[in-house]
Amino acid sequence: MRHTIGSRALLAGMLLLLGGCATPAPETTYRLTILHTNDHHGRFWRNARDEYGMAARKTLVDRLRSEVEAEGGRSLLLSGGDINTGVPESDLLDAEPDFKGMNLLGYDAMAVGNHEFDNPLAVLRRQEAWADFPLLSANIYRRSTGQRLFPAYELFELEGLEVAVLGLTTDDTAVIGNPEYLADIEFRDPVEEAAKLVPELRERADLVIAVTHMGHYADARHGANAPGDVTLARRVPGIDLVVGGHSQEPVCMAAENRMDEDFVPGDACVPDVKNGTLIVQAHEWGKYVGRADLVYRDGELDLERYRLLPVNLLRDVRADGGPPRRLADARIPEDDAMLALLAPFQEKGQRRLEEPVGQVRGRLEGDRDRVRFEQTNLGRLIATAQATATGADLAIVNSGGIRHGLPEGPVTYRDILQVQPFGNRVAYVDLSGRELQAYLETLTAMPTDSGAYVQFGQVSFAVKDGELRDLVVYGNGETRVEASGTYRLALNTYSAAGGDGYPPLSDHPRFVDTGVTDAEVLKRFIARHSPIEAAAWQP
Repeated sequence: MRHTIGSRALLAGMLLLLGGCATPAPETTYRLTILHTNDHHGRFWRNARDEYGMAARKTLVDRLRSEVEAEGGRSLLLSGGDINTGVPESDLLDAEPDFKGMNLLGYDAMAVGNHEFDNPLAVLRRQEAWADFPLLSANIYRRSTGQRLFPAYELFELEGLEVAVLGLTTDDTAVIGNPEYLADIEFRDPVEEAAKLVPELRERADLVIAVTHMGHYADARHGANAPGDVTLARRVPGIDLVVGGHSQEPVCMAAENRMDEDFVPGDACVPDVKNGTLIVQAHEWGKYVGRADLVYRDGELDLERYRLLPVNLLRDVRADGGPPRRLADARIPEDDAMLALLAPFQEKGQRRLEEPVGQVRGRLEGDRDRVRFEQTNLGRLIATAQATATGADLAIVNSGGIRHGLPEGPVTYRDILQVQPFGNRVAYVDLSGRELQAYLETLTAMPTDSGAYVQFGQVSFAVKDGELRDLVVYGNGETRVEASGTYRLALNTYSAAGGDGYPPLSDHPRFVDTGVTDAEVLKRFIARHSPIEAAAWQP
């Protein structure tokens, strides 16, 4: 089967070559449109700026389906996974509004994401029962039985065209997932599982689509992350299209192996192509609906057009001086039926924000006039929570990310969101002792009375003439730091990206973004260790 890419929104001259497969009716043209999203992370409701949300997405998807049908085509709506973990209104309801909203949207299948394991397996099974579509993953097994936890693939017959959709999940889940829920779960190498299954699927289907939660890493440069979609495409021939997730970016290429770093909502998007396989990803949170229009005839598959369609997204200030805060495209009205479904969940989630998650005895200091000048018990608590969540040896928190203290008494999730309101994600990076010492020396020179002043957890040291001495970390037992050793540092993604003037670490080859917000990590820590004795956390 020859597989080519049309030129309207794509790099000119890309030609894809694939092997043979089952053949549909000769001299018949089949039109198939793949609609896709990924990394939903609980964003069933519009945000404070009236962007995205499932109600507007429903209107857009319905419109796209009608266009496809009017042109004589068929469509599939796929998700690259991570429905769970993102906003409290969803988290507190185990993502029930999100899965039921996906039913109303008419999803055909989804990949199981790593954040589907942020809850006990019983919750995930309940979510699976809510879903009117299959949750797919070929590489997740129950350790005790050797059986897959989910279907590996789903076959779709679309008016004579046979389409196989194969699900794959990053095996990093075993590392970044909650170990409490993973004792009997094994995440096998998704590339190896795909290599076994794709030849079988090519015998049964005309097209093979992999819906994955593995991440897109340009030129397969995945650093500390497990290999992603580019590696999959290079090592496993016979996949026509990868619909991805996990790295939470718009996969739009400026050139071979080079991402379009200047992409903004409304721009044209060129998907990646590796080894005859198209690779697409639609950023995150339902901000976009990806649309890939495919044409199949006599064993030849063409990508006629590809677009990332913004869902009421605003364009920010452009380098070319374009006006800020204008819609990237015409406003999409919200679907009434979806609003009627989701509004009670939104209201219930708001009420649940007021329920206590724990108790504090004494005051945890997070007020600006304290946390930006000295080490505080709340700064140490937050840092320790992040170190604990990531298995890190130590952690740091920029004081600008701490916006409020916690008084004595019951603590609600809303209180925690006042402390950490920005939705920064918790990350970690494995550094050599030499790298760690240099990084901490830079941080200790940050001025007070600024958000750059750093709060520390699970570490002690002395500073003399700008040099760190006697550096000891405590997250995994008391350990004196040696230049040649390796140590895990936890921090938030804002700091890792260079926020507050910190040295950037997000491009470090051993950097991992867990995808879990700092507020969620703090909530879990307080709930597990309640009551919190404020005096015990004095630095």
